[in-house]
Formats: sequence, C-alpha cells, structure tokens
Amino acid sequence: MILRLILGDQLNNQHSWFKEVNPSVCYVIMEMRQETDYVDHHLQKVVAFFNAMRQFKITLESQGHMVRYLALDASENKQNLLLNLNLLIKEYKASQFQYLYPDEFRLDQQLKKFCTALSIPSLACDTEHFMTTRFFLSNFFEGKKQSIMEFFYRRIRKDFHLLMEGEKPLGGAWNFDKNNRNKWKGSPEIPTPYIPNKVALESLVNLLKSNDVNTLGTIDVTTFLYPSNREEALQQLQYFNENLLRHFGTYQDAMNTNETNLFHSRISFALNTKMINPLEVVESVISYYHANTKDIELSQVEGFVRQIIGWREYMRGIYWREMPEYSKKNALENYNPLPNFYWTADTKMNCLNTSIQNSLDTGYAHHIQRLMITGNFALLAQVNPDEVDRWYLGIYADAVEWVQLPNTRGMSQWADGGIVATKPYVSAASYINKMSNYCDECVYDKKKRVGEDACPFNSLYWNFLDDKKQYFYKNNRMGMMLRLLEKISPADLADIKERAYKIIANPDAF
Repeated sequence: MILRLILGDQLNNQHSWFKEVNPSVCYVIMEMRQETDYVDHHLQKVVAFFNAMRQFKITLESQGHMVRYLALDASENKQNLLLNLNLLIKEYKASQFQYLYPDEFRLDQQLKKFCTALSIPSLACDTEHFMTTRFFLSNFFEGKKQSIMEFFYRRIRKDFHLLMEGEKPLGGAWNFDKNNRNKWKGSPEIPTPYIPNKVALESLVNLLKSNDVNTLGTIDVTTFLYPSNREEALQQLQYFNENLLRHFGTYQDAMNTNETNLFHSRISFALNTKMINPLEVVESVISYYHANTKDIELSQVEGFVRQIIGWREYMRGIYWREMPEYSKKNALENYNPLPNFYWTADTKMNCLNTSIQNSLDTGYAHHIQRLMITGNFALLAQVNPDEVDRWYLGIYADAVEWVQLPNTRGMSQWADGGIVATKPYVSAASYINKMSNYCDECVYDKKKRVGEDACPFNSLYWNFLDDKKQYFYKNNRMGMMLRLLEKISPADLADIKERAYKIIANPDAF
C-alpha cells in the first residue's frame, strides 16, 4: 500500500497522480488544529478550505480512488500532521509514503524531517501547478544586484508565448499600467459577482464553533464567494471573462465604499488551492480577448496577465530563494503594535474602516486595498512587520504564506530592504483620494497635515519620510519626495511630527 498525502492547498485533480486508479494507493486528506490554530484565521477562510477539501474527497472517490479523510472531529485525529501520518502508515501497513512538495516552508521542513526518520521509502513529487520551478527565479537573477519583477515577467511571457507577436510583445509594449489607474465613479455598471453553489457551509461553521476553533470575521452563506471545486472555479473564471474582463485593467486599482469586488476576478482562492492553474487561467483570458477584440482592449488583459504570471510566480520565487531568513527581516526597524482597529474596523478613518470591514465581512480585499490602505497605514505607523504578517495571513481566505509573506513583508512593508520593491509603497491622502471615494465622506480633511481634523495619513507620511530618510537618501525613486521634505520649514515639520506621534501613540483614537 502506498500512502499519498494531499494538503489543503493541493486540490489539483488534473495531477498525474489521478490519471489511473490504483487499488494499492490510498490518498490522505486531513483537517487539523495544527493548521487552524497557528494564526487566527478568518472564519470564511477555514470554511472555504474545509469545504474545498471535502469536495475534493468526493471528486476523487467518484473517480474510483481510495481516500482516507480525517475530519476535524474524528476521534482518531491527532490534530498534528506527523502524528496522523504515523498513525495511518501503521494502520494501512504502508510500504511507501509519498507527498507533493508543500508551498509553505514550515510544512516543507516538517515533511523532510519526517521522511528522514521513516523506516519505509518516501517520495516527494511536484504539484504540477506553477509555471516555474521553485528556484527558477534564483537562477534567472543569479549575479544580478536587483531582482526586478518586470524582467522576470517578460521572460515568462516569452517562454510561454503569451501576448506575443514573434519575439515582440503584442501591441508593441510589455506594460500598459499607465492605462490602468482610473477611479471608478459609479459607471460602468458592475455586474453581480459569480456566486458558487452552497454545499453544507452551515455544518462547517457549526463544526468550527463546537470545536472552539478561534476565528475572526463573519460569514453569510448566501453571499459566500469561494468555489468548492474545479468546476465552480472554471465557472468563476468564465464569468470573469464574459462580464468583468472588459473593464478590469482600467479600474484594477480603484476603490469604492459601495463596491467590494469591482471588476476583479476573485479567483485567487481557487488558484491558491490549485483547483485551477495559472497557465490555463491566462490562456483562457487571452483566448477570450482574441475572440472579442472589438469589445476588449489589450490593456485590460495585459494587466491581468501580469498579476498572474508576473507577480504571483515572482513572489513564489522570492519566497523560496529567501526563506527562512525572509520571515524575520525588519529593515526599517519598525516595532510598534498593530492597532486594535485592524481586528474590529472601529476607526474614524473612512478608508481603513471600509477596507477592514470589507475584509471582516468577506475574507477578501483587492490588492490596492491591501497595499495602499491597510498596508500603507501599517508602514506609516511603523508597525512591527511580524504583527502585520499575522494579520494578513489570517484575515484573507486566499492567504497562504508563500504568496502572503513576500507581498506583505516585501512589497507592502519594505521590511526586506528592497528585495521586492525598489521603493516603499507609501502615500498621503492624495493618492487615496485619487483612486477612491473614501475621502468624500470622511471626518478628516484630506488636504490638512495638522489639526484635529487633519487626515492622519498626511502627518504620518511626512513623519515617516523624516524618520526613515537615512534608509532612503541613496534611493533614486525617493529623491523627489525627500527634496520636498527638505522644503518644509522646521516649525511646520515639528507640528507635523507632533501630530504623527499622537497618532502612533494611540491610533485607535483616530
């Protein structure tokens, strides 16, 4: 008997493992406190993962495969990966143990150590999901001073011949980002998001509550947006192509108090659980574009493709090149606590209240809310990146460490000292107002730096530049802002910093 382990983010029924039914192979899937408890996760995240895992079991069994599924409340469940594996290897008298490469460093190390102590042979296999290998990025940037995502992205485009005309990019440019910075003002109309079938979600919610699993956020099963299987994930992708793609690029950075999803695909959960794979996603989108060029501009498509084969694959490569040291980096030496309002949305700042409340309600926020609202404030308030990491990993249903960590610690918090981002993603209220309607109904004045009604982002921004100027004086991309900082009079800067220190000392009062 061969025992094959499937982790909760390895739900790829297109994997070569499943091409043939072998009665001497037993697949093992586990719900464990080890995974629900290492950070406090959003209720919808745990429900989405358990729901998808249970549906995956049903799919495999319908194909004739043998599956051992350890539910969270199973009496034999030891709630620990290695203890459960030892139990099952003994129970099935397994002659070999096999697993798919985990995408989280801690699980990779845990299973490697486990296999060295096994008395039976073991084998690790590729998940057959990503377009690049773990260490493709390391080799691609070997000997280079910087690992610029744009060059990595172009290489992947060429290798897979995506949006290409021969050796040149379709449309004559690699990047149409300048076309994708529009504020959404109520038009064009945003279609109702694709909502998958509901499969026993209430029972999963009750399971977590009855077993005292600590979670955050809320759940409304009637508006639950996370697919439970590959079929639903493909339907969600097709819905994006037919209804949202035509405006995706233009408004991909927009934010609005009345809209959570805008024109975003919401397929990140399906991707990160491997129900669907990145190559089929971008090929589907590109194919739909070519069939509908009269209705869809290239810039809408390129922006989406860049997120999937650019940032997603790039972040994975950074993760595997830099771990485990990456998880401890704190280049700006920020040590302040995360404000309590990140867990409650109880803040008068409308942008943060809206973005955090959306996250608590849905387990979701799009990339600009994560980067330029919640991440921006945390960096300006000089919060310890360890605390920021835990929040992002817990609150979002699509968050698994390989993608969350480099996005948070690198791109959002600049804790890696510039490995991912060439400059910190910080802004005052002007950017937030440019890309959203958040400032329209806020109690704070987006134009003021000081005073009781001044937007906290403004004083925090200039204080951050002043506090951290030693880190950035050689950074060309920060030069203009540092020169503007120098033009602020000492008296005005003192007032700005006094206001900023009050906010940092007691952020939950704002």
